[in-house]
Amino acid sequence: MMAQQVPHQSSEKKRVKVYELRNNDWFDRGTGFCTAIYQVSEDGQPKDPRVVVHSEDQSDRCILETRISKEDGFQKQQETLIVWTEPVSGLDMALSFQEADGCAMIWKFVNAVQQTMPGGIAGAQDDSLSDDLAMDLPNPVSLPTPEIGNLTEVEVAMRGLNTTTTGRDALAKYIYNEGYIGKLIPLVEMAEEFESVGDLHRLCNIMKTVILLNDTTIIEQSVSDEFVIGVVGALEYDPDFPTHKANHRQWLADQGRYKEVVPIDDETIKRKIHQTYRLQYLKDVVLARILDDPTFSVLNSLIFFNQVDIVNHLQANVQFLADLFGIFNPQNQDLERKKDAVLFIQQCCAIAKSLQPPARQSLYNNFIAHGLLRVINYGLRHTNVSVRVGATDILVSMIDHDPQMIRQTLHRQIHEKQGLLTDSLIDLLLVEVDLGVKSQISDALKVLLDHCPPQAQMQSAEQYGKSNAELQARFRAQSNMDPNQEVLLVHFYETSAEKLFKPLLDLEGREDIKFTHQQASMFGYLIEIMIFFIRQHQHRSKYFLMQRNIPQRVIQLLASPEKYLKLVSIRFFRHLISMQDEFYLKQLTDQHVFGPILMALADAMPRDNLLSSAGLDLFEYIRKENLRELMKYLVENFREKLIELSNLDTFRDMVHQYDATRGFSINQESLVELEADDIARRPNAGNTRGLMEHITMDPVEEEYWSKEEEDEDEELPRKAEKTVPAANGNTTPSRPLVDYVSDEEPDETVETKITTSTPEATPSGSVSDENSDPGTPPSAVKPPERLSEKRRREEDDEDELGNLMANKRRNSTSINSNSSNSILGGAALRRKKGSMGGSGNGTKISINLSPSPQPTPITADDGGEAQG
Repeated sequence: MMAQQVPHQSSEKKRVKVYELRNNDWFDRGTGFCTAIYQVSEDGQPKDPRVVVHSEDQSDRCILETRISKEDGFQKQQETLIVWTEPVSGLDMALSFQEADGCAMIWKFVNAVQQTMPGGIAGAQDDSLSDDLAMDLPNPVSLPTPEIGNLTEVEVAMRGLNTTTTGRDALAKYIYNEGYIGKLIPLVEMAEEFESVGDLHRLCNIMKTVILLNDTTIIEQSVSDEFVIGVVGALEYDPDFPTHKANHRQWLADQGRYKEVVPIDDETIKRKIHQTYRLQYLKDVVLARILDDPTFSVLNSLIFFNQVDIVNHLQANVQFLADLFGIFNPQNQDLERKKDAVLFIQQCCAIAKSLQPPARQSLYNNFIAHGLLRVINYGLRHTNVSVRVGATDILVSMIDHDPQMIRQTLHRQIHEKQGLLTDSLIDLLLVEVDLGVKSQISDALKVLLDHCPPQAQMQSAEQYGKSNAELQARFRAQSNMDPNQEVLLVHFYETSAEKLFKPLLDLEGREDIKFTHQQASMFGYLIEIMIFFIRQHQHRSKYFLMQRNIPQRVIQLLASPEKYLKLVSIRFFRHLISMQDEFYLKQLTDQHVFGPILMALADAMPRDNLLSSAGLDLFEYIRKENLRELMKYLVENFREKLIELSNLDTFRDMVHQYDATRGFSINQESLVELEADDIARRPNAGNTRGLMEHITMDPVEEEYWSKEEEDEDEELPRKAEKTVPAANGNTTPSRPLVDYVSDEEPDETVETKITTSTPEATPSGSVSDENSDPGTPPSAVKPPERLSEKRRREEDDEDELGNLMANKRRNSTSINSNSSNSILGGAALRRKKGSMGGSGNGTKISINLSPSPQPTPITADDGGEAQG
């Protein structure tokens, strides 16, 4: 027998997308070109058949390289898909080919290689199969022809083959090739005619075994138009529920469930839409109880790839989109068709959730370009609740994908002075009775009016810790806020905020606090939204809170009989306190909100429930955070109520802490810190000079000395110039020329004697200099140093000898000042000498410098009286 060749490897590259299943969702690993090749050994023989995909953008980067083995379980789905499971990692992989021919060529190579592997890789066996013979080999598995009488044998044979992997693969190929499902379907009607419940139960078990073989070709064949009714008919008779019968055929046969809002011309797309619906019904209803993981994965894969093909076809069909959104033109009055169009778009957006982000973004962009927001506005105001739910789902889907896209639309509406989408949401929130729709609208408003971008939230979480959400809310990154979002917030608080919280504002003056179930739920959502605004909007929410007196309105809800309204009210005040903002704390105390909270807590205390826990948490937070002003306010105003609740540690400790600190009059922690700071700043004991430098003069004393110095400076020139002419022509100064030492100077250590050589000392003590020229008149002597300057100098001098030398220089300068430092000048001194007759016997002064412990008065030698 002639040796057969190794399966021929495909050298032609086929464009393909590579998918990987992660958390039941297909992740796109990239687009590239696929080839099926053999690795060549050192001796030139082919080995290790592989499927390789290189990146379309970077040809040297390998996206996928998988080794073909018998255990991989390669399966071909539809015309362009090949799926398998990696034997080592267990990952589910898929190749989606652009063309069916490329998929067929790669699949032919993979199938041929697996056929040559009875127990392992057969690489280059001489008796291996050729490409043409690989698919035509007869299958060794055979089952009896199905009849009513031998269903037991068929069931037993299938169970035996289903125990091994090889048997499962062989059984799947046999069932598909022999059209075995088509042979089983007529038996269902025959057993129903004979009312043979046992045979119907056996047919149900056989059909379950066939589907759970996890073969994509069999599953696709089962949900085809030809076989689906017979397959689900057999599955209606579950032996686990022998007395019950399902109605799967009636559900799937109802053609009224499929509505073409806009006709779809492509028959392939229509077939995939039907197939996808049946697969979902099979997964979620028929097989929900018995479905295993492999079959669940296969069903999800089939559904996912069908949805991708459907969405890509719809968004690429410009005429289809124009016809679809043209239904909402004002000229069209067909309300039923508009309703169906909203529900169709809702289904498209629901399908888009499972797509990759680029494909989802492309779909939303195409929808918005054709008028999706107009559809949402129409749906939100519709009277039918299903249409409102559909419109809300569309909006939430878009917000979940990209909220910034909707915010930009809102900014454009403000600029063009159109009705805002947020106003439509507010109107619907206030009138909607469906709690699910209210919840979705509330979340949508929070997301659209959140001014902090995700990156700022991440920075806040990293900086302040993910667990401390209260602290994060106080330190949000305001600098990163979008200017357009700032415009939106300004517009919201000017025009929409009052309309949103109008039900709360209308509580003013209302005594009957009883609400319907829908009204009570609305108040709950409004308070939750207000809490969100307080955390996010900072100063704007503060102004709105104060201007509209919101805390007083919320406190009214504590009188409601609905406990969850009391609960959400207490949570509102707990959030305000947790902000630790002086503005909010002052608002709470000024509006006396703690009295009703204590009353509500006292009423709920005999029972341990969520309401009492929320109240205790509020007061425990005040105590733990040591909010002294609030604790002081509570004890001083509600002391009796706190004593009644003193069986709880929170209130007992609060009163005890207040009494122990005498009403928090002394902050012990601050006192300790101040004492520590004083000790740290205290100078060393030995450094007396440094200590003196830190002493500051009393301001009153400093002003006194400065004033005295200014008066002396102004008085001296006046007195020097003020002279009176005598009878003999002499001028007499108005003050003595020598400043005698006062008794108030105890520190003076210099004794000075002044003697005059004239027979008669003039009463005024006139002095003449013997070194002066004969014609030079006498002049006034420079006044001595002021007392304040003398004291400052004496305090700075440390050496006694320095004091003596300084006094000597000072006195010498005072005597000789008529020649160099005279105030009146040398001419006045010459006039004075001329009037005295030009005698050479002028007044002489002798100065005796002798240190003595006590100061000695100055005396005149010639018997003249000393002037003081």
